[in-house]
Amino acid sequence: MSVDIHLPVSAQPSVDTLVDLAQRAEELDYGHVWLPETWGRDAVTALTAMAQGTDEVGLGPSIWNVYSRSPALVGQTAATLQEVSDGRFRVGLGPSGPAVVEGWHGSDFDRPLRRTRESIEIIKAVLAGEQVNYDGDVFTLGGFRLRCDPPEDPPGVDAAGMGPKAVELSGRFADGWHATMFTPDGLRERLDDLRRGADLGDRDPEDVRTTLSLTCCALPDGERARDLARQHAAFYVGGMGTYYRDSLARQGYEERAHDIAAAWGSGDKERATELVSDELLDDLGAAGTPERAREELQKFRDVDGLDRVAVSFPRGADLDQVRETMDALAP
Repeated sequence: MSVDIHLPVSAQPSVDTLVDLAQRAEELDYGHVWLPETWGRDAVTALTAMAQGTDEVGLGPSIWNVYSRSPALVGQTAATLQEVSDGRFRVGLGPSGPAVVEGWHGSDFDRPLRRTRESIEIIKAVLAGEQVNYDGDVFTLGGFRLRCDPPEDPPGVDAAGMGPKAVELSGRFADGWHATMFTPDGLRERLDDLRRGADLGDRDPEDVRTTLSLTCCALPDGERARDLARQHAAFYVGGMGTYYRDSLARQGYEERAHDIAAAWGSGDKERATELVSDELLDDLGAAGTPERAREELQKFRDVDGLDRVAVSFPRGADLDQVRETMDALAP
């Protein structure tokens, strides 16, 4: 079991700050540093700087959405970042959701699973150095080929997903699956979907790398750490469309998920946060004093079939709290 870092989704003071965090992760022996791409700095530029500022730690986006860049461009970018990082790069992509794709990028959130599958297939063909002639339901390409040498060791192409069919798709077509906001039991259920997808693709499930992004906050003031994690959970369930709410509902928290979303939607964010009970908080992350956070983290590390846990951070955590958490949960 490797422990990774999923850098903060919140805005950081500078690209240099992201580089500093990646360097700190490398010093603490984290296996991989994942960078989210939301509405701040683009991941390509930041990952390039991070690659030039580190030597050994793995790097990748989690995630690039499959709507704002063409798969051919993603393949080119992945090949370039694999070169810049001396073979330490890995692709993380997924459909994201309507709030991001339609609200921020102005694209129709159309056929997300089909688009993800075709993107994976095209990106892998590009990275293999093949001439890409592809006739799909979403994409049609003719004659594309890299004008530079393809990577000697092509980077893996992972896919994110929350629902049964999305996870099955990862098992069938991708090199890995990125999970987020899962309880241990919910994660086990989706891992069954991953294995089914691998079987459909005539693949060994052991060859599909599984990574869980887990909200963590480990501070001497344990209650402050839990408050930050609670606020984070309420925001995602209540404020980020329906995907996180629906995923939580599938994991045995249907009534609570809808209550949180209703409170948030009515503007009562304080009530939405209060509805994230201690039980739910512990089922979704590792927060509290360093000792407690390490104990909660272990519950997820013990899930059979999970290869990596990526320590993620509440959106309200400041840089000092991020660094304290990184230090406390370092492998």
